[in-house]
Amino acid sequence: YGTANTHGHTTVCQGSLYFACKAMSEQYVGNTFKDGQKFYWQADQENSDYILFIGANLFDGNYGPTNRAMRMTQRMADGKLKMTVVDPRYTKLASKAERWVPIAPGTDAAFAMGMTRWILENKKFDGKFLSCCNKAAAAAAKELSWSNGAWLIKVDKDGKPGKFLRAQEIGLKAAEKRQDDKGKEFDFEYLVTMKDGKPVAFDPNDEKEAVVGDLFTDTALTDSEGKEVKVKSSLQLMLSTSREKTIAEYAGLCGIDAATIEAVAGEFTSYGKKACVDIHRGPAQHTNGFYNISACMNLNLLIGNFDWKGGMIAASTYNIDGTSKSTDKQPFKFKDIGPKGVKVFGTSVIRHGMKYEESTLFQGKESYPAKRNWWPLSSDVYEEILPSIADSYPYPAKVAFSYMGAPTYSLPAGHTQIAALLDLDKLPLYIASDILIGPTSMYADYIIPDLHFLERWEFQGSHPNMPVKVQPIRQPVIASQNEVIKVFGEEQPISYETFWLALAEKLGMKGFGKDGFGPGQDFTRPDDFYIRMVANIALDGKDPVADATPAEIELFKLSRRHLPKNVCDLERWQAITGAAWPKVVAVLNRGGRFASQSSTYKDDHVANKYGKLINLYQEKTAGCKDAFTGKSFHGLARFVPITDTMGHDTKELAKGYPLHLITQRDVRHTKSRTITMPYLTDLLPENGIIMHTVDAARLGVKTGDLVKVVSATNPDGAWELRKGRKKPMIGKVQITETIRPGVVTFTLGHGHWSGGAEDVTIDGKVIPADIRREAGVHANAAMWIDPYLKNTCMIDKVGGSVSFYDTMVQLIKV
Repeated sequence: YGTANTHGHTTVCQGSLYFACKAMSEQYVGNTFKDGQKFYWQADQENSDYILFIGANLFDGNYGPTNRAMRMTQRMADGKLKMTVVDPRYTKLASKAERWVPIAPGTDAAFAMGMTRWILENKKFDGKFLSCCNKAAAAAAKELSWSNGAWLIKVDKDGKPGKFLRAQEIGLKAAEKRQDDKGKEFDFEYLVTMKDGKPVAFDPNDEKEAVVGDLFTDTALTDSEGKEVKVKSSLQLMLSTSREKTIAEYAGLCGIDAATIEAVAGEFTSYGKKACVDIHRGPAQHTNGFYNISACMNLNLLIGNFDWKGGMIAASTYNIDGTSKSTDKQPFKFKDIGPKGVKVFGTSVIRHGMKYEESTLFQGKESYPAKRNWWPLSSDVYEEILPSIADSYPYPAKVAFSYMGAPTYSLPAGHTQIAALLDLDKLPLYIASDILIGPTSMYADYIIPDLHFLERWEFQGSHPNMPVKVQPIRQPVIASQNEVIKVFGEEQPISYETFWLALAEKLGMKGFGKDGFGPGQDFTRPDDFYIRMVANIALDGKDPVADATPAEIELFKLSRRHLPKNVCDLERWQAITGAAWPKVVAVLNRGGRFASQSSTYKDDHVANKYGKLINLYQEKTAGCKDAFTGKSFHGLARFVPITDTMGHDTKELAKGYPLHLITQRDVRHTKSRTITMPYLTDLLPENGIIMHTVDAARLGVKTGDLVKVVSATNPDGAWELRKGRKKPMIGKVQITETIRPGVVTFTLGHGHWSGGAEDVTIDGKVIPADIRREAGVHANAAMWIDPYLKNTCMIDKVGGSVSFYDTMVQLIKV
């Protein structure tokens, strides 16, 4: 048994941030680019002197209130940290900054490219860093990472860049046969840079022979057959791309003046390695999100701040699955215990990690446009799952299972997701794991009750603003209210995990039940898995954690004496972990494993380094095509306008709808389900439609007036919940000066139609509604539906993000 369809919700959060950074992190292996990480970098806020925040709101979201804000507030108060905030809203973060730049939504790349042009033309970049072509050169320059700024790219007769030049193509150095660390043979091709006007072959990962190159190259070489090969260096290509518009034209797109872009660029390049461009979902959640993020991140490359104290850093966590490269002492190597897993094969229903042109559905140019998008550079494309099932593309589905998901509420135009859930021909069975009857699970055939956060295990990893290595562990502190059931003969509260264990028992699957992890190692309860993960964390690294003292072990037992054995069985855990038990106790008593602050830095660098190639030009991206138009993706960041999937502008959609709709988070409500918490609802009983004073005056409305939100794809201004049910998008006006004129917004978390907002009958008993939960407005249904796809919101075709910030609306007084 198995499936290729296990998909997360990344693209509803900040998908294009993840996948633009993944593209930047692709490594040159043999003769191709691969092994990019799904992650992103952030500023080392505790040591940065200047941060340019773009679309980040640290005092309300973005992992800010409990993590990021506290790392910089004292430094802000002491005058040690300067900030500029680029955002259509005057956020709490902007109120603490030296400069607020209220750009028009979706023009982040224009702002970044204007800065790029200024930095390059005024030679304010770090040439020493950018000229390093390989690892050895980076080490010689006291850098931990390096870029492809000086690498040569082949350019066709029309000036279109393609692949990096390989040395054998010009007879400079032949390709080689090499072996990897497992003895497997592979082809290796050298790349080329220009040094003092002469081509030089190099290996990007060479640790011995340092190669630096000329940064600005635009020339022609001769290939092995005597033909001319036009080439440009990555940085030269970046310069010419930035010159596609003047700084004044970039500023015009943003709705600001050119002097502001120039001033911010000057400030940003005045703090050496301790300046950062820190980005979150603001630039990402547009149809041009991938290039917004790439353009902003490239600014960090221009000053070479990666892996530096006060610069851009990546998250570092302790290993949980026994595959640590820093030790061989982890007791549970999950790849080796239990049966070998079946290798995932085939195309997923969302068509991720695969080019349309390499599928059996592609029959040549006449196959454009594809029925739906293909995602060679992205995964976890949340908005694609249910509509793809509804379209049976590329194949039909019989069963869907959702976990902790509410796409009908959380996605732009989320109401389009409902069709698949109600079409029993397209989706015969839908099972949901949830802690309530939510806006999506209300359509399920079965709801499997899940655990509350105080009842569950969780291994959260880290966050990229954290220079210290950590692995927090959430563990049960109260007994679950859920029904206790028996699986594999073991009593345990029903949950997401017990459902899968029960399914494995029913199917007789190997790797579960008695001897599931090998002889004498049963896998019959969730904690059988989790306690092994804790043991791996405890023994990870060069130095494992110290043993808990007898007194600490006694405290551990006493603090859990209230928990039933079906949640916490200490004798069982000790038997599983054996000699590692005192270390396991030490980790659990501390809520995880946390490295010391003293081990965080090595001189002026972070100790937990990224330490690899970072791509300014993305060869892999340039080698992929738009599944709708057949045009190649851009391999280098630039400003691209907002469009639909067919590449059409949105002028027709915007006609008669003069206000730009965005959305935001308020710290008092953070998710679709926080409305169920009375103490939060009492703090913020309802939200509203927030607009600038001049827009309110033009519409003739005042604070407290009711308005309906309508758009070209939802002129009715209502959530179409099917079966004759609708919920109008009507909210109270809130007038402010703290937003760009022409932009309106609302906060997430209100305007519910489920989750206790209406009566529910269970086994003949009516559970009365808490009407407070339906208060306020949730305007996601006004967000544009893509005109070509028709059952999905607008999307970023490259990075996968959903379009939260591109829709134009009208407000009608009610």
